[in-house]
Amino acid sequence: MLGPTIDMIWVGRLGAAAIAGVGVSGMAVMLLNSMMMSLNMGSRAMIARFIGSGDIEGANHVARQSFVIVAAFAVILVPIGIFLAEPILILMGLEPDVVAEGAAYMRILFVGGAAMAFRMMTEGIMQASGDSITPMWLAVTFRVFHIILCPFLIFGWWFFPHMGVSGAAMTNVLSQSLGLVLGLMVLFRGRTRLQLSLKGFRIDPVIIWRIVRIALPASISGMQRGLGQLVIMWFIVPYGTFAVAAHTLCQRVEMFIMMPGMGLGMGGGVLAGQNLGAGKPDRAGKSVWLALAVVEGFVVFCAAAILLWAESIIGIFGPEPAVVEVGSVFLRIAAAGFFVFSAEPVLMVSLSNVGDTVPPMLATVLGFWMVQVPLAYFLPQLTELGVYGVRWGMVVGMFFSALALVIYFKLGRWKHKRV
Repeated sequence: MLGPTIDMIWVGRLGAAAIAGVGVSGMAVMLLNSMMMSLNMGSRAMIARFIGSGDIEGANHVARQSFVIVAAFAVILVPIGIFLAEPILILMGLEPDVVAEGAAYMRILFVGGAAMAFRMMTEGIMQASGDSITPMWLAVTFRVFHIILCPFLIFGWWFFPHMGVSGAAMTNVLSQSLGLVLGLMVLFRGRTRLQLSLKGFRIDPVIIWRIVRIALPASISGMQRGLGQLVIMWFIVPYGTFAVAAHTLCQRVEMFIMMPGMGLGMGGGVLAGQNLGAGKPDRAGKSVWLALAVVEGFVVFCAAAILLWAESIIGIFGPEPAVVEVGSVFLRIAAAGFFVFSAEPVLMVSLSNVGDTVPPMLATVLGFWMVQVPLAYFLPQLTELGVYGVRWGMVVGMFFSALALVIYFKLGRWKHKRV
């Protein structure tokens, strides 16, 4: 999340319309990111099992088929970016200046989405094999490049063109491409636990279907979350550009805090998958509970910091005072849900990584559409909370999803899941 967060810090200097446009467009891009991450779940689950059972060739074969799936997915991104960026934003009912800023940002990111999709897959393959260090250093490298280049393209520093929000999108595409090149070099040169080769490569429909079958429920879960975020934004749009910008910044901070949960969930899930492959289900469960405990401590600390310094945190992005005022209240409401914030990302990602993707899908779909969305719509209408009712509805929905995942994980049925 560091790259998009840095983008928002610089874009914040361009005004509330730029923040709102990039924020809404970013949610549409996150919808596709969720789908790509879900495709990775199928590959991760199978690679981890093969590694756990000592079948390195099987893990390599799954990795190669994963790239076939990503290539097919990437072909869809370009026409969406070219033809649908502006209609999507108009459909949201945004102001014309917000649509103009957001469409420029979205179009570039969708067209360059292929690089992002392949980079995420290269990292997923390394992580599933048990190597999380190499992807970390690759991410540090291309994000440092991103951080340095971003303001030059946004503001036209030195000899670079002044591109505004398009500069932020272009920086993302260039940095993702750098990360992809470095990742492929590592995989094909064998500088990680797996060494890929195209020797004897063939498209294997059976393996592809097994990957997709595991990934499909996770994809539905990811898509509905991304679509749901757009629906939530649709509820906020009538309250004006300042509210949209404030919600965007709050979401950015929340996602930044969620990343340790996703990362430790992946770590716990990879260890769980490898232990299941090795026939040690009890150890598989312990790794996930440990990840959950660590993340819980982190998010409680973050909640305390937000309650004390919400205005300062929102102020980092340099928005107008009205945005800071609304955004700080949004952020404090979000902090109330942080006490269950760790359970959802850790357990959802861990279960998906061991191949049990249907329960996380049901927990997130039902929690979101039966609790969070109805409350986010009706609380502003039936109470005096106004736009803040939308944020309280999100907190309550998060609680129910987390509770459902904890109950299911404790039942232990995931330990018998075959992939």
